[in-house]
Amino acid sequence: MKKIVIIDYGLGNLRSVRKGLEHAGADVIISSDPEEIKNADGVILPGVGAFRDAMKNVEVLRSTIDEYVESGKPMLGICLGQQMMLSTSEEGGVTEGLDLVKGQVLRFPHSELKVPHMGWNSIKITQEHPIFDGIPEGSYVYFVHSYYVDTSDRNTLISCEYGTEFAAAIVNDAGNVIGTQFHPEKSGDTGLKILENFVAMC
Repeated sequence: MKKIVIIDYGLGNLRSVRKGLEHAGADVIISSDPEEIKNADGVILPGVGAFRDAMKNVEVLRSTIDEYVESGKPMLGICLGQQMMLSTSEEGGVTEGLDLVKGQVLRFPHSELKVPHMGWNSIKITQEHPIFDGIPEGSYVYFVHSYYVDTSDRNTLISCEYGTEFAAAIVNDAGNVIGTQFHPEKSGDTGLKILENFVAMC
């Protein structure tokens, strides 16, 4: 059974993520212990709330996360967890992220569309990756966010349209660090399939 660690840094919807991973057949541990993280088969970086607060809380684990990523094992960031993987965010003033994927986090432009972007939206698959095996083009997934990820085409796995086109899922150059702006654990059968694919990668 694959051992998956959900990083507990004080901000995250841990229970529903845990449930989704257990449904996918994983042995799930919620922990902030560096040794647990480094020895995991897969790691989840969850997150809800403000970017600056999240980065302040996760700073103590930054070297542990870097070491884990360098090992080549898979890591999945969800919602704010994806945003934290980027170089910087403009939320609450420019704040440095984990810089695992080059790019920035920007606020949705003022428009006739409501912010936050909340609810179901369809996705466009821009490149293949094992985490999206079996996910059809145009599938609907669940979003809740006021800021979006702006990164290169090569680091974008899935795009979505909400007033502007944004990266709904990202990947690092090595292919082992993946982020989703949407919540797989709240995205029905599509989301469960994504979590199953992640567990299979580990």
